[in-house]
Amino acid sequence: MFIGENLTNLRILHGYSRKQLSEMLGVTEQAVWQYENNYTSPKMMVVNELKSIFDVKSKYFYEIDVLQRYFKTNNIPFMNIAYRSKVIKVISKTQTEAKHVEFLDSFVNYLTVKLTHPTQKIIQLRDKVIEYLNTTSVDREEQIEEVAKIARKELSFQDDSNDQLMFLIEKSGVFIFEKALCEDADAYSLWTAQERPFIVLGNLKGSAVRRNFDLAHELGHLLLHYRVEFTSLEKKEHKEIEHEANRFASAFLLPKETFTLEFQTITRATNPDAYTDLKTKWKTSLQVLAYRAANLGILDAKSHRNFYAGLYRRDYLKKEPLDEIIPIQRPQKVKSIIDLNAEKGLIDMHMMVEKDWMVNIEFFHRMTGIDLDFFRRYMVDERDFELDNIAYLSSATLNEKA
Repeated sequence: MFIGENLTNLRILHGYSRKQLSEMLGVTEQAVWQYENNYTSPKMMVVNELKSIFDVKSKYFYEIDVLQRYFKTNNIPFMNIAYRSKVIKVISKTQTEAKHVEFLDSFVNYLTVKLTHPTQKIIQLRDKVIEYLNTTSVDREEQIEEVAKIARKELSFQDDSNDQLMFLIEKSGVFIFEKALCEDADAYSLWTAQERPFIVLGNLKGSAVRRNFDLAHELGHLLLHYRVEFTSLEKKEHKEIEHEANRFASAFLLPKETFTLEFQTITRATNPDAYTDLKTKWKTSLQVLAYRAANLGILDAKSHRNFYAGLYRRDYLKKEPLDEIIPIQRPQKVKSIIDLNAEKGLIDMHMMVEKDWMVNIEFFHRMTGIDLDFFRRYMVDERDFELDNIAYLSSATLNEKA
């Protein structure tokens, strides 16, 4: 029997309205509604179209899906998703991302069910930040400065490098994924009800330094804005929340003491090209370097304006020097967990794809952002490989006998 809820989950995951899906299938919107609510079952021709659209197997629509087997209901509070203000009020978009994290959470549950790990460092850090914020009376800007300092120390960052930014945040317990997001969103983050932190990065950025700032920005949300209901914020409140995350990101990426000393080596602070050495070292944009200097008061307001004028004249607001040279840091944690499971024989990848998830590997690629080649190397049929070897050895043996 066709399970309509499975179709609904896939449709929301991909951000399609019933009308959009009906047009793709060549049926009425009412027909899609009837499929989803189990009033009628689609013909096999329609099912074939659905499996092609969503990269799943036909049986996906006739058996209990992964959300019912590996996901805990109400674990993703969509009102807590730290999303950009331009799209935060678009409920359908927020629901799509919430559904996306439901699938990601199910995937992590599936991969880690046989693994054990100690209390995550990110949780300990978050609790330490909450305690600090609740017991200090300094103004908010000073609080953010101190939280950034605490975070670098607790996450084992060096005082003079961001080279391991992605690795150390993942190591702390954050699950980071990539996804093609809309133009109005660079990334988003949230804590699940079961205390699992997620960061989803837009994978369309062509700049390592932009991605680094996005990553630090979302870390700021996870630490500063725990359980904030973003969907209920007024525009002004949301703008302030975003400002705080930006302040945290710049303070986290450019620690005050070290950066202040290094900034003194810049002889012409209004010339953007004078910042390239610092950009290479800290893996942050020219704009962030000047922004941080202005916040610390080591770059006055007039010089800051002249700096931006220099960016505009050189057309650096769209693309900066070194953007194509500095390598982009990409998530590796989930790939390592998959490798570990495969190495220990805890998960059979063919079983995972064909039976447990009932999808194509393209589904995992779209869901996680992990490149297809990673999944393909696990899907090589070992029996075919062995047959090829037997054929090769037989030919070699015949040649020897000849």
